[in-house]
Parts: sequence; C-alpha cells; structure tokens
Amino acid sequence: MAALAVCVSGALLIVQAAAIAWLIQAILVEHAPIITTVPVFGVLAGVLLVRSLLGGLAQRAAGDVADSARLALREQVYRKLMARGPLWQRRQRSGELGELLLSHGDAIEGYYAGFQPVRVEVVVVPLLIAMAVAWVDWVVALIFIFTAPLVPFFMMLVGWGAENAGRAQLGELARMSGHFADRIKGLGLLRLYGRGQAELEGIAAAADGVRVRTMKVLRIAFLSSTVLEFFASVSVAMVALYLGLSYLGLMSLHSTVPTLGTGMFCLLLAPEFYAPLRRLAAHYHDRANALAAASEVERLLADDLPDAVPAATPAVQALSAGPAQLHAPLVSVQQVSLRPQGAAHDVLRHFSLALGAGEHVALVGPSGSGKSTLLEALAGWLPPREGRIVMREGIRIGYAGQRPYLFHGSIADNLRLAAPSVSNERLQAVAEVAQVMRFAGQLPQGLDTVIGERGFGLSGGEARRIGLARLLLREPDLFLLDEPTAFLDPQTEADLLQALAAHTRGRTVLMATHSSVAMRWADRTIDLQQHLQAPQQEAGA
Repeated sequence: MAALAVCVSGALLIVQAAAIAWLIQAILVEHAPIITTVPVFGVLAGVLLVRSLLGGLAQRAAGDVADSARLALREQVYRKLMARGPLWQRRQRSGELGELLLSHGDAIEGYYAGFQPVRVEVVVVPLLIAMAVAWVDWVVALIFIFTAPLVPFFMMLVGWGAENAGRAQLGELARMSGHFADRIKGLGLLRLYGRGQAELEGIAAAADGVRVRTMKVLRIAFLSSTVLEFFASVSVAMVALYLGLSYLGLMSLHSTVPTLGTGMFCLLLAPEFYAPLRRLAAHYHDRANALAAASEVERLLADDLPDAVPAATPAVQALSAGPAQLHAPLVSVQQVSLRPQGAAHDVLRHFSLALGAGEHVALVGPSGSGKSTLLEALAGWLPPREGRIVMREGIRIGYAGQRPYLFHGSIADNLRLAAPSVSNERLQAVAEVAQVMRFAGQLPQGLDTVIGERGFGLSGGEARRIGLARLLLREPDLFLLDEPTAFLDPQTEADLLQALAAHTRGRTVLMATHSSVAMRWADRTIDLQQHLQAPQQEAGA
C-alpha cells in the first residue's frame, strides 16, 4: 500500500507539472484571461490535495509495516534465546543480548519504512516521467536516460562501505552495552575492591569506540549524499543548459523552438526524475544498517551449537503411559555420559539411575562430581553425549538451582512468577513450607518487602528458599533440587526438610546435597564418586 501510494503520487506529479506549465504558457505567453484558467487551477489544487493525502497514507502504511517487522524480529530473537536455554545464556553478556531486542530491532525500521517503498518508486516514477518528457521533448528524455545510471552506480560503491561501517558500529554498540550493564550489576563489588576509577576509564574507552564507529558511518553517509547530489545537480543543469541554448538560438535539435510551457514542464520534472534516486540513496544506508543488524543477530544466535545433538535424538524422551508401563520407573537414566558446556571432559560416564514415583533420593558426591549437571540434564537443558533419559509421558518437572534468579520487586512478586493468579492464602502457605516466612515475617512489609535485582539484600540461603517456594507453587511431579538446605542453620534445615517431606508426599524428589541430615531424610542415597573416578584419571593422564 505504501509503495502504491508513492507511485500514484509520482504519477500525479506529472499532472501537477503539466498544469503549472500550461498556466505559465497561457498567462505569461498567450495572455489568456484569468477566468479561463480557473479549471486548471482547480485541477492543480485537487492534485496537491490528493498527493498530500497519498503521502500521509504512504507514511502510515510503511510505519505499520516497520512496526510489525520490528516486533516480529524481536519475537524471533526472544524465541531463539528461550530455545538456547539457561546454560547457554549464563555464558553470554546480558547487555549484549539486550541490544538484539533494542537497537538491532530498531535498525530494521528504516529498511521497511523507507527503503522498501522507495525501491518500488525508483523503478516506476522515473520511467513515467521519462515517458511524459519524451512525449514533448525527446532530447531531455535522452539526458535523463543517460545520466540516471550514474546515481545507482555510485550508490552501490558507497553502499558496500556503509554496510561494513554499520556492522562495525552496531557490534561496538552491543559490546559497550554489555560492558556497561555488567559493570552496573557488579558496582558494589567494584567499589569494594577500589576498581571504580579503572572501570570508569574502561567505560570511557568503550564509549569512545562507539563514537569513532558512529562518526565513520556518518562520514560515509555525508560523502555519499554529496556525491549523489552533485551528479543529480549536474544532470538538472544539463537540461537547463540545453533549454537555455535552444531559446537563445545557439542550439537547434528540433524543427521549432520549444515553447516556454514545454521548457517549464521539462524543468519542473527534471529534479523530480532524480528525486527517487536520491531518496533511494538516502535510504540505502537504512538497508545497510538493517543488513548489519541482521548479521549481528545471526552471529550471536548462530545455529551451530557445539553441544547440540541431532534433532532425531532429543535430550529427554517421553515414555507412553500405557498399561505395560504402569509399573515402569518415573524416570530412567540409561548409560548416559554428561559434559557441561565448555568443559574439556565428561563429569559422568555410563551413569544409570531409576526413580520411582513418590521416591525421595539424595544425590551426593564431592564438588565437581556432576550433581548439578545431572539435574540440568534431567530438566532438559543439557543433552547427554551418550545414552538416553526416558521419562513417563506427561509428568511435570520442576528445578530449583543453587542461584535462583530474583528480579527487582517484592518477594511476593518473585513468587508469583510461577503462578500469577495464586491466592494470598496459597502464597502464604507455600512460603511457610519453604521457610520463607522465617525471615520474611520479621521484615516490616513481610512478603511485600522489595528486594534488589538478583536477590540483593538477601543471604544465599534466603534466596534459595524463595526459589524453592516458587517451585512449590508449580506443583511438579518431579522435584529437582540443587543444594536447597545450603547456608541454613540446623534448626531451619530440619524444619525445611520436615515441611518438604509432607508437601511432596507421593511425588518424586531428587536432591543434590552435601548435608548428612538431608541424606538421612531421603529414602535412598546415590553416590556419584564412583562415576567421577574414570574421567578424573583420564584427565590426569
């Protein structure tokens, strides 16, 4: 719709120029009475009004397309980030990923709002103008045709440099955003170690890099605009020179000298013939920025994951709950070998485990033995390198890690992430089970107390209890708990395990722990020490 409106407006431009040229010829040369020119004035006014409406329609339609494209890109990037999973996201800079949704999304706006409609206009409107001018003066039409290719030729040359500069500028902006966001998150630690001034210098250096890259883009943009304006102006001057020499009798390529109206018609359309080409050149930088943004998105969200597995072998396979499988284990880990992302060797090799419904199992072993890695694999985040994990179809899985992410907001808001419509009574009951009320009850606002990002203001044990309470609200069939009782005093740990046993009765719990109290609480204990020895010996060799 935007391109159609622009092309129709360009066609009406020919009518507008013809009306103005006719009026000049009739009034100044033929001295026609003003009253006889009123209909032409009416046509001119109507054309101006319609062109104005078409311009507004084109801008609105192109803006709608740009908004939709920007939203679609952000949704696609968001889905891609979600598909990568938390293990991949932990290794990325959150500020840099945030730029994919912000400035990189905005970079494509000019492509759809500006470049796409003009690309159609530059094919249609100059051709219509050339045909109209050729009808009255074939020499001017030839000037248009032979000079027009200069503009796209130089635009192509400049466009290559603009795209490379735009890609570098967007990359530098993403790196600076990631650098700045990371420093904001660690501001307290930086001040503690007296690194504030040094980090200010680093931020200044990053900002200076963005400034240099931005100025390079602007330099190319101004240079290209100057070159294209020069060629367009020279072409218009050639038309004016030809008409002027014809009127002076110094050049005669026709049997008769063109009338003043004919000359004005050609002169009025000469700048308009090159205007779409100039607009295309201006919006060509929008295309370069959009390509640079797309390239950065592809670079950060490339499909070649090093730890990926073929689509035919999913990380966790569902086992149909038919009559023959009623007595099968809820979870079956069959000869799996697991390697954390970025690690040089497996932490578990040929490991097997069967979890029955309602069973409470403690997963023990020294640090680095693979307890957290196994829980992440059961949660579906980490595909096994060998073997397979089979779960009964339809079971709900819940995972509470060692570092639960807490957002800036109240404790209740962080709990409601798991169940936004939960009642206050249910929220209070779950908080009691997870021993959140043991510390929240002593706060002036209770569960409505506001905490900082990543749980600032809470101890490690308090943050884990909030993460556990959030998991309890989901009511999963399989609880995967990573050190839920760490940093707790003996009484709080005992109360938590007792409440947890009552709340998870009939449900399966797999808990990674170092606590002897938690080991006694479990129905049985799985020691990963024996599965750790082989990789350690191999790594030592």
